[in-house]
Amino acid sequence: MGTPLLTDSEITEALSELAGWSRADDAITRAIEAESFLAGIDLVRRVAEAAERADHHPDIDIRWRTVTFTLSTHSAGGLTAQDVALAREIDQLARSGG
Repeated sequence: MGTPLLTDSEITEALSELAGWSRADDAITRAIEAESFLAGIDLVRRVAEAAERADHHPDIDIRWRTVTFTLSTHSAGGLTAQDVALAREIDQLARSGG
């Protein structure tokens, strides 16, 4: 049995607690502006380490200092608790700055 999809109300509730994240179809996304290009790359590295530990990997787009993370559980066909958990971890890593 796979990871269960979140209901629309569960997604809405989770997004109310995730500042800066928004829903885009079957994914959630957030753009984070880093202090510098290298700070953005370091954030990507730290998120990659967290994603490896969780065995749950975001789509990542890097545009100079702006790093956009998109989360969806592709194997489940939409949003799951794994996406919300990784979004929270990304937020924590972005706040800690290293």
